[in-house]
Amino acid sequence: MNLRLRPLRSLRNRLALLFFAVTAVALATVVFVFLPQLESQIVDQKLGELRKSALAAAPRLERVVGTEVTAQGVTSLVRGISDRANARVTLLGVQQSNTRATPRYYVISDSNQSSAVAPDWRLAADAVRRTSRRAPPSVVRGATGEVAVPLFFAGRVDWVAVFSRDFGDARQAVDLVRGRLLAASAVALVVALLGGWLVARTISRRVRALETAARNLAAGKQVEPLPVDSQDELGRLTRAFNEMQEQLARVDRARREFIANASHELRTPIFSLGGFVELLQDEQLDQATRDEFLTTMAEQVDRLQKLAVDLLDLSRLDAGSLELNEERVDLSDLAGAVAAEFKPAVVSHGTDLEVRLPDEPVWALADRERAMQIMRILLDNALRHTPEGTPVTVIAGGDNGSAELVVADKGPGVAPASHNQVFERFYTADAARGSGLGLAIAKELAERMDGRITLNSRPGRTVFKLALPIAADDLPDRPE
Repeated sequence: MNLRLRPLRSLRNRLALLFFAVTAVALATVVFVFLPQLESQIVDQKLGELRKSALAAAPRLERVVGTEVTAQGVTSLVRGISDRANARVTLLGVQQSNTRATPRYYVISDSNQSSAVAPDWRLAADAVRRTSRRAPPSVVRGATGEVAVPLFFAGRVDWVAVFSRDFGDARQAVDLVRGRLLAASAVALVVALLGGWLVARTISRRVRALETAARNLAAGKQVEPLPVDSQDELGRLTRAFNEMQEQLARVDRARREFIANASHELRTPIFSLGGFVELLQDEQLDQATRDEFLTTMAEQVDRLQKLAVDLLDLSRLDAGSLELNEERVDLSDLAGAVAAEFKPAVVSHGTDLEVRLPDEPVWALADRERAMQIMRILLDNALRHTPEGTPVTVIAGGDNGSAELVVADKGPGVAPASHNQVFERFYTADAARGSGLGLAIAKELAERMDGRITLNSRPGRTVFKLALPIAADDLPDRPE
């Protein structure tokens, strides 16, 4: 059973059979549905034409009913009407008797006396029961159509004229069309099968190439971009696959760089601490040198702690496990609180920190703790990467439909080529002053809160701006 069904598992074979089946169903519908309807329509049309001819000729025949016309005259009239109507005309007399309920019929004249086919007497009986010629009865017997027209005399039907015409040419035409259509159908089915197989073969080949590339990519092998040779769905799928491959390659490079950079950032303070430990084991060191070494070691430990926290935040951001509790936050109050935290660092740096806060609250929709984390990163960045005594300004306000926090300094600025790189992980212009993770974390956190961080820098003026969505008035304030 499995061996029989195995060929149907191929996309190529199934598509070819589908093309064949669709073509076969379409041709069968034409042959067995539309052709009989066409034949019926042709016969109805011919019967309608015969009815019109019969009604047109009936008055001429009715004028001789009840008159003393000779049999030869009636025959001549019938044959003339037959020639004009292109139909056989049989003139029947109606013999009615009080003793019989059913009238009897006899042939008065026939334009084709050699024919052995007698007119339909039931059709004549139906015509006798009519009171007018408006809708004469008609019938199709085999390949012959007949129309019976009543002829009145003294208020009753005395004669009946039966008009008959051969409809065999209609059936012959339909049979001819059917025969040629069947022959064409056989050719069409063969072409559909072969054409469908070739088209399906092309499609399956492209699908197989995608499958092979996907398997190689899953196995970690290097995969060259697949050629995009069409604009159809498979072409778009191939283009999307190439884009996915490029994105995965970038992610893989970023992962390798992340591991290398993280290892480097961890190795440097660890080696430094190891060296200081060896030096401290020397008993001949004076107390001042020991204190200097211990101070430096404390700085390295702080650096390791900050790096560990930053790496943990990045891993939680990448894993999507960092929870954000969005609420109505006053950025003015937040900026003042963070600025107060940095007073010892500002005094140590000899910096003049200016805080510009509006009189009215600046409401933003954000996670308060994460917004404060971003603010700390921006302030720490301004103090770390500017000379001592460089003025720093913190501003809270609203502009362009968003709530904003600004940290500006009058330091040397950021090189234009580095404006985008400063937000990349582990990028730093001075490795001794940071791990290069702070601004990357700040950017990720801002985007998670539907905000953004922008940089505008030139020599003597560097501005980092955090823009967050404005909180609606109907949101509750954060409880104290």
